[in-house]
Amino acid sequence: MKRTLLSVATMVALTGTSYAGGKAVAPVEAEVVPIPAVINPIPLYVGVGAIAAFVHRDPCPCAPNAPDIKDHRYGGIIRAGWDFNPYIGIEARALKTFGSDVFSKTEHYGLYLKPQYPVTDKINVYALAGYGRTTIDYTNGVRSSTLKKNGFSYGVGMEYDLSSDESLGEYARAFDGQGDQEKGWGLWIDFQHLLTNEGITHTDSNIVTAGITYDF
Repeated sequence: MKRTLLSVATMVALTGTSYAGGKAVAPVEAEVVPIPAVINPIPLYVGVGAIAAFVHRDPCPCAPNAPDIKDHRYGGIIRAGWDFNPYIGIEARALKTFGSDVFSKTEHYGLYLKPQYPVTDKINVYALAGYGRTTIDYTNGVRSSTLKKNGFSYGVGMEYDLSSDESLGEYARAFDGQGDQEKGWGLWIDFQHLLTNEGITHTDSNIVTAGITYDF
């Protein structure tokens, strides 16, 4: 009976301890490696910002031999876009200048192809090339006129990512997390040429925009 109990006790001890060279060695537990979560963001972004609009009209139609008109006004812009891959996307824009007592008012709506390149994990540079409708209203005392034109518009700009991904996940698409294509907030600044009107009165319209954007 004693021999049987001793044998059982020895077997129990061996199940929790291994022996090497006659010495007891504690069992080694395998390291548990966590499986990273898969992040699958929507390639959509939206933004809101401010603009400075510059208008150059040559010559002024207000009087014969009048000097050129140069005017600048401030306003707001909203934009929304979709990234197809690291190098191409599309973007829609709507902008308008404000002011009750101003010489010129600018309004623009457009849709653009957006070639882009992620310079770093935080910075994305891009170009805009597309089609838009621009309306410029002029007021000079009792005289007023309106210029409306549909046509080609282009621009260049830069985006900066403010978000900090702490999820330790892996993006489902290879280009997410590069440039300003990581889920979260970011900043943008760019220059855009709205229109060039080659009529009797030559008009150029350009804007500088800056704002904050959110990638979903």
